[in-house]
Amino acid sequence: MATQPLMPKATAVWLVENTALSFDQIADFCKLHPLEVKAVADGDAAQGIKGLDPIQTGQLTREEIEHAEADPHRRLKLADAKVRLPEAKRKKGPRYTPVSRRQDRPNAILWLVRNHPELKDSQIMRLVGTTKSTILGIRERTHWNSANLTPLDPVTLGLCSQIDLDLEVHRAAKEKPAEPDHGVTLLPAEVTTAKPAPEEEPDAASKPGGELDVEAVFAKLKQIGGKTE
Repeated sequence: MATQPLMPKATAVWLVENTALSFDQIADFCKLHPLEVKAVADGDAAQGIKGLDPIQTGQLTREEIEHAEADPHRRLKLADAKVRLPEAKRKKGPRYTPVSRRQDRPNAILWLVRNHPELKDSQIMRLVGTTKSTILGIRERTHWNSANLTPLDPVTLGLCSQIDLDLEVHRAAKEKPAEPDHGVTLLPAEVTTAKPAPEEEPDAASKPGGELDVEAVFAKLKQIGGKTE
């Protein structure tokens, strides 16, 4: 069962022009923001859009509209469709990208390569509808327009949804093996609590290199009254 009318903005235009419904009632029925409905009423939005009569399309009844006009707190209910149409199954294959957005695909690929290096080429192809050769050229900086590319979020560009991107990143994280932890380990307690060994005082008769200082030996003998040959 549909949760919103066909062509919501066109339906909102008709309801604004032909009924006394509040902005909140129209916004709730058409799944729009009340400010969008207000902009439609002020002529700031939906310019050039022809209103669609929801009564003729069987989505509302005149009685339902009249009840809602009498009660501002009442919410419009979408009428049950007289003909049940099967839901269209999504075909597997490359994602279709509008012509106006195809020039943004290299920027989106560069963003994915930099921010999500764990993604495989096949995942990037599913997200933005590109080819493997294009991805390889951007990775290796051999793309014909590499110098002018700017990394841009594919969700912001409208090339994919945030849900699809999060799903592919989650899949890539699950397939990527966990790296071993090479962090710093703690030293044993007997090493950290051991007292430092006392430093030995250097012998006055020895030189820094460990050689015997002859003059120092003779001077020591003179002090203790010994005889020297």
